[in-house]
Amino acid sequence: MDMELLTGEFKVSLDEKGRISLPAHLRRILNDSKLIITQCKDNCLWLFPSNEYTELLKNVQISTNPLNRDDRLVRRQLFNSLPVEFDKAGRMPIIQSYREFAGLTRDCVVLGQGEYIEIWAEDRYTQFLETSEDDTVAASEKLGNTLKNRSAV
Repeated sequence: MDMELLTGEFKVSLDEKGRISLPAHLRRILNDSKLIITQCKDNCLWLFPSNEYTELLKNVQISTNPLNRDDRLVRRQLFNSLPVEFDKAGRMPIIQSYREFAGLTRDCVVLGQGEYIEIWAEDRYTQFLETSEDDTVAASEKLGNTLKNRSAV
């Protein structure tokens, strides 16, 4: 059975020990999934259920060549991941190097992205939204055309 999609935008706080609590809605969907956290090139963090991440890595592995420089760059980013677990209070620790990479301080945003979650520093997410509006419109139009062409077949 497929997992319910991880959706929604939530403001959360990073505590003094570098932990966040995911909203109950997302924790319920994740249930007792093993989780993997990694860095994303958009200056945020990705949180995947282990099975989804393993599938992504398998696809990357068979689609890339370690002798190709560009492929190695992508592999280095994606294979740099760590398992993460919730404590009894539902908090998830984020290691310091990942917090520094994503600029996480107190105010964070958690975004459900279907099969994974993005974790952003709130100020970086706001800046991203402000600077990517034109790109978002163009990407939406391109996707709309792709979907329309698929349904016409």
